[in-house]
Amino acid sequence: MSWTLRFATFCLAALLMCGGAMAQPDSSNNSGTATAVAPTPTVAELRAQFNKLSAAAETDDDARKLLAQINDIGTQADKFVAARTGELADLNARLGELGNPPGAGATEDPDITRQRARLTKERNALDADIRLARLLSVDVRQRGTDLVTQRRELFEAQLTERAASPLTGRFWTDLQDAWPDDLERLRTMGSALSAGFDQALAPASLTLVIATLIGALLLAWLGVWAAERLLTRLATRMLPAGRLRRSLLVIGIVGSHVLLVAVAAHGFVEVLKAHATWDPLARKALQSSAQALTFMAFVIGLGRALLATARPSWRLPPIPDATASKLAALPWLVALVAALAWTPAEVNALVDASFAAVVATHVLTALILTALVGTVIYRLKALRADAPAAGLPERPMWVGLLVALIGALMIAIWVLVGLGYVALGSFLASQLTWTGIVAAAFYVLFKFADDVFMAIASSRSAFGQKLQKSFGLAPQTLDQAATVLSGISRVALFVYMLIALAAPLGTSPGEVFQRGGKLGSGVKVGEFQLVPGAILSALTVAVVGFIMLRVFKRWLTRSYLPNTQFEPGMQSSITTLLGYVGGIMVIAFTLSALGIGIERIAWVASALSVGIGFGLQAIVQNFISGLILLAEQPVKVGDWVVLGTAEGDVRRINVRATEIQLGDRSTLIVPNSEFITKTVRNMTLANAEGRVLIRLPMPLTTDAQRVRELILTACKAHEGVLETPAPSLTLEGIENGLLIFQAIAYVASPRLAGGVRSDLLFVILDELKKASLPLAVPTMVMAAAPEAPAPVVPSSPTSPIPGVQS
Repeated sequence: MSWTLRFATFCLAALLMCGGAMAQPDSSNNSGTATAVAPTPTVAELRAQFNKLSAAAETDDDARKLLAQINDIGTQADKFVAARTGELADLNARLGELGNPPGAGATEDPDITRQRARLTKERNALDADIRLARLLSVDVRQRGTDLVTQRRELFEAQLTERAASPLTGRFWTDLQDAWPDDLERLRTMGSALSAGFDQALAPASLTLVIATLIGALLLAWLGVWAAERLLTRLATRMLPAGRLRRSLLVIGIVGSHVLLVAVAAHGFVEVLKAHATWDPLARKALQSSAQALTFMAFVIGLGRALLATARPSWRLPPIPDATASKLAALPWLVALVAALAWTPAEVNALVDASFAAVVATHVLTALILTALVGTVIYRLKALRADAPAAGLPERPMWVGLLVALIGALMIAIWVLVGLGYVALGSFLASQLTWTGIVAAAFYVLFKFADDVFMAIASSRSAFGQKLQKSFGLAPQTLDQAATVLSGISRVALFVYMLIALAAPLGTSPGEVFQRGGKLGSGVKVGEFQLVPGAILSALTVAVVGFIMLRVFKRWLTRSYLPNTQFEPGMQSSITTLLGYVGGIMVIAFTLSALGIGIERIAWVASALSVGIGFGLQAIVQNFISGLILLAEQPVKVGDWVVLGTAEGDVRRINVRATEIQLGDRSTLIVPNSEFITKTVRNMTLANAEGRVLIRLPMPLTTDAQRVRELILTACKAHEGVLETPAPSLTLEGIENGLLIFQAIAYVASPRLAGGVRSDLLFVILDELKKASLPLAVPTMVMAAAPEAPAPVVPSSPTSPIPGVQS
């Protein structure tokens, strides 16, 4: 089977990842009757089957058959382990219920003793079978790896084998000598096909076969046409405008082409098989023809979807309309030429053609495929010519280098074919064609992955806006999450693209996915095993965990804590502390899902301790101080604190620092350790009330009782002054011949003290003025200093004042 046919299966599975895979018909059961389910083999039977298989293969077909048989045995062994593991757990649980055997000298019920002995015997036998099945799975994987290596070595040996050059007479002489035998083999296959068709087209089944053929043609032609238009209407009506529906439409069109043509081709083949007795060679030929038609449908559907000549606004690649119209026939050409290049190689495999025919097939494949690649490159020059007129950017340098590399590779293929290395030349030509189709298919998948996450998680999408409203997420957070998820999906697709491009020589798509499964089992870096599945699980745990944590904090803040007797500052501290604890738990679960235990991060702790000793001591100190602040709450959110010369409200206590909003609306960020190691004045710790203090100096002749009445009346009249504790006025004493009056009033919050003090001063000064009670004028004592001689400054002729320059 050629590379193009293998790739059809590979891309069909990749592009139809949301749909079901096409099931291949079972050629061993043509009657349609139900067969009895075979009993599950035991471990001993599976081991016996495995030992009978040969460990080496002489040809590629033998290696392929052996690999299929070995994989089947491994699958059955894995099923045996999965089915028996639950039984083993049940037996262990039952033994645990019975408890341990009694000690020496103790007795128990004989029924319990017999039951424990029976269960122990069953448990030991089942455990031994599971261990043997797991050992068989290991042996199967090792044998499969060895067979894949053998196939690779066989194919590489065939590639480096030199045959007669088509430029020499020996090539044509060998082909002429082998032609009679090859012609006879072709006639044998033709006779088998002819006999099968004659039997299928007998009068009894002629009507059904012709009706099936017409139905298959209508399904493959009109069905694809109708499906393409139906998908376009559905995408327009059901999907929101944007890039996602374009990439989804491309995948839908490709999938509809492949599925409908595959159903039509395989359905017609099955009808032919059911109404005739076919030779095994003819049966393989029919099956190969159906697969070839499926591959052609894939190439045509992919090309039509990418060019989108009927829907220019839905086109994924930046191709001008004129260029797309010129390239409209290119998908049909690629599919037809690829099928023509595949057909001789498949016929050779079916009829077991001579070596000369195989060599000639390699030459034909190399020439046809290089001609196809050259035609594609020539046709794509129109894209470069139309780019300036369409306003597209100039071709990047790497594209020119890639085209030059392809041209050099084509010349190398012709040289290899001319020198006689026809197998290597044919392989390179097939690989070049494969690379082009892989690039086109994964271009669609890359676009689809990016469009999916941008349409789901982006802040501009409808779903993203719902996430913003539901969880209070910032738009930047959603955009960053969408970009990260898109990047992760592209990396995963890129890995599988590399697997497809760098597939070992002669392997099949199934083995490509098998290697992808081995890659998914993990890559060991040092002592740590990087497992893609574990990484995906860890990301899922982290995302789900932090979303649940955010929902829990919103529930605490909005629903539960407001119904408690905690102060708002205490509520904020509880929410923050639980957020830290929840974040640590989510990180712990994420590391556990990633496979990193406490013992795995011991070296991280050692390095961290060294870092703390040198440069992270202050950070850890502030972090611990923040936890102390949240736990002991000497300072909490909402308090009015005085730290040094700074005074303001505590707005937020973070992991490292605390935010204080000052009176001028600016924010002061103070390290948490400052609140632990230094003296802090908390104006609202024990009492949330604020105090207004007013000191007034007055002359000795002032009527103290009158002053007391005026000030207390002004304090009680102000709406911001609390009745309890009541305002008070005291005569502090006599200082420098003045009476010192001190008024104290209380307000609801220290934040109101400044405004209330200002209002009271205005009122008190006005009342004292009306009552003719003046305040004391401060006495200023100034010491006389000797006068210094005035400097002599020459006058300027332009200055009107002597001694001053203009």
